[in-house]
Amino acid sequence: MLGAAAPFLRPQRRAWPEGPAGGRPPREPRAQAVAVGAARARSSAAAPEERRRRVAPLAAAAAPPAEAGEEPLLRGIFEISKRSCDVVLSARRLRWSPILPESPTGDSSMVLQAQEEIIEMKDVFSVKLKRRRFVGQKKGGTLLGITIFKCLNKEENKLTDCAIHLNNLSEDHCHSWFRHLKEILNGFQNRPKSLKVFVNPSSHKREATHVYYEQVAPLFKLADIKTDVTVTEYEGHALSVLKECELQAFDGVVCVGGDGSVNEVAHGLLLKAQIDAGKDTDYIPMPVRAPVPLGVIPAGTTNILAYTLYGIKHAVTATLHIVMGHIQPVDVCTFSTASKLLRFGFSAMFGFGARTLALAEKHRWMPSNQRKDFAFIKTLADLKPEECELSFLPLQIPQENSHESDRKKKEKIKKKGSKDQWHKIQGHFLNVSIMAIPCLCSMAPRGLAPNTRLNNGSMALIVVQNTSRTGFIKHLKRYASVKNQFNFPFVETYTVQEVKVQPRLKSGLDAKENTYLNAASAEGNYPWNIDGDLMKEASEVHVRVHPQLINLYGVNTDDLESSQASCNCI
Repeated sequence: MLGAAAPFLRPQRRAWPEGPAGGRPPREPRAQAVAVGAARARSSAAAPEERRRRVAPLAAAAAPPAEAGEEPLLRGIFEISKRSCDVVLSARRLRWSPILPESPTGDSSMVLQAQEEIIEMKDVFSVKLKRRRFVGQKKGGTLLGITIFKCLNKEENKLTDCAIHLNNLSEDHCHSWFRHLKEILNGFQNRPKSLKVFVNPSSHKREATHVYYEQVAPLFKLADIKTDVTVTEYEGHALSVLKECELQAFDGVVCVGGDGSVNEVAHGLLLKAQIDAGKDTDYIPMPVRAPVPLGVIPAGTTNILAYTLYGIKHAVTATLHIVMGHIQPVDVCTFSTASKLLRFGFSAMFGFGARTLALAEKHRWMPSNQRKDFAFIKTLADLKPEECELSFLPLQIPQENSHESDRKKKEKIKKKGSKDQWHKIQGHFLNVSIMAIPCLCSMAPRGLAPNTRLNNGSMALIVVQNTSRTGFIKHLKRYASVKNQFNFPFVETYTVQEVKVQPRLKSGLDAKENTYLNAASAEGNYPWNIDGDLMKEASEVHVRVHPQLINLYGVNTDDLESSQASCNCI
């Protein structure tokens, strides 16, 4: 039985029909299988590149003709934000879009729907090779790709920096892109490579040193800017250093401090230019321009110049304007007597603004904000006018360039005389302001002189005649609002080229009425507030404006967003 059943109990091989119609596929030899696997691997690896080549003709057909500077310099694949991207570099832009998988139907239009991102190369300030390093390792390391650092505009005129990582493990690929990116960045004009830096450690709450080394210096290092830093030790230190400095070794000068520190550096920079030009520094009717730009990092009690240039008190914003090489030509005033040059500056106040500063300087032992508030309230409580004579040379506005808002001013100038005729005003004045720049600040968002500009070749002369304390306070409060602060019967404004201020000495009895506030007047030396720096002078002061005498790092205030700053004063 078992013997007879043996053929049926053995496993039977299945019979396959021969022939191509239903035959069993023959086994591949091992070498052939390996070759097929390698081919499939190559096909899979080349898929993104193949898709890119397949999509390129469609994208090129849909794109407009390339403009100047838009011709592709490099094209490659990088991983950006954990996605493989097709990246294209031109002289003006860096563009990339994610590489999407093919549609099952083979329709490539799906790839064209990928969101393309663009970086303007003018917004890039640094490029670095990205490496992985062990703890304590300073050089070498595994190359991971390229990091691009971009200047980003935020709200309320604020700038910040951001990093974009382009990951690729190929050394040759990354080095080729790195070289091209560096060549593009090196081609931008006005971007400094070497800076002379002055830091005033006594500014405000002694925070200037911290601001520089914590916020400013890292950005300078990131942008490959070499710096020579001087931490000032006494008043006039920056001026003495600049007189001996070889400015041709630097692309710019930077001051970290408040308005007083900036005024000293600006004065020293311009004075050095006159010395190098062989001019007599006692009498400079036609000064030469500063050879290098000046950068302002706000770190003081008052930061009017920085606020005017950047629209905000923000050290990183100021630093990025310097790094990006944003240059703005600015008008400068000279303050002089009949025998000597006193100072270069941008704005000045005589009367209330000067006496407030003089009183605050006598209380340097107080915290800055308390000192400023105390001096303001004390001077306002003992409000007294200064008797003086003002002579000014009006600015003639050409008919074709005049604006509707300037019509009344122009008519007033024409009635008073020709452009070469000096006009005189005598009387008692609470405050006289002479400003070549708008002088924006947190307490005056529209500016102390909103009708002037950074480089229109004129000064604003604002005269506040003697009035009641209540009326003067209303005038001051208007600076913080959108209303016209000059719309008072006791306030007069003029657009001028030159001004002469001649104080009239008080009698002995008048001078003793308030010896504490008017000690300078009693001695014959009247205080002046020049860019937040105190100056005392007894004789007539002649103020001239010199168009675009210096370049500052910053932007035109007309291009800034409207400030939302409010006044915390009165």
